Amino acid sequence: MHVAVGSTNPVKVQATERALERYDPSVVGVAVDSGVAEQPTGQHETVTGAKTRARRALERSDADWGVGLEGGVARIDGTDGLYLIMWAAVTDGERNGLGSGPSLRLPTVVAERLEQGAELGPVMDDLLGTTDIAETEGAAGALTDGLTDRTAALAAAVSCAAGPFVTPYYE
Repeated sequence: MHVAVGSTNPVKVQATERALERYDPSVVGVAVDSGVAEQPTGQHETVTGAKTRARRALERSDADWGVGLEGGVARIDGTDGLYLIMWAAVTDGERNGLGSGPSLRLPTVVAERLEQGAELGPVMDDLLGTTDIAETEGAAGALTDGLTDRTAALAAAVSCAAGPFVTPYYE
């Protein structure tokens, strides 16, 4: 199975490899535009970015599947605060699958900066004194003290989005 991920971020490629490892995939990152803001806000924009990345990755490759991963921030009904959210999309050009990863409430100091227009990765780098946290443990890893990390969280989303392609229950 050949899979194209709509990003060259090594964490997104590794997350896809991890999610699909039992199928021994050949996974390649493809630079594509998500079609949404650098910091997607809300479920709709985040899902749209994942779907666009998956479609464009498939179109720009000879892969069997295109995978799109998008992290965003959203308010969730019935909760306080702003949450980090993650969505994945998988497509073979005819069928589509969607799945989400874990949601994580962001600290108020981070949420305030995001609501002023900043992007999560640079805000976390500033807060933690790191560089390119989005290409390593991510906010998920830093804010859970490593109980999870960005790769694991995104792999969960890919696993869920791949359901229609790996089981007969969606036909």
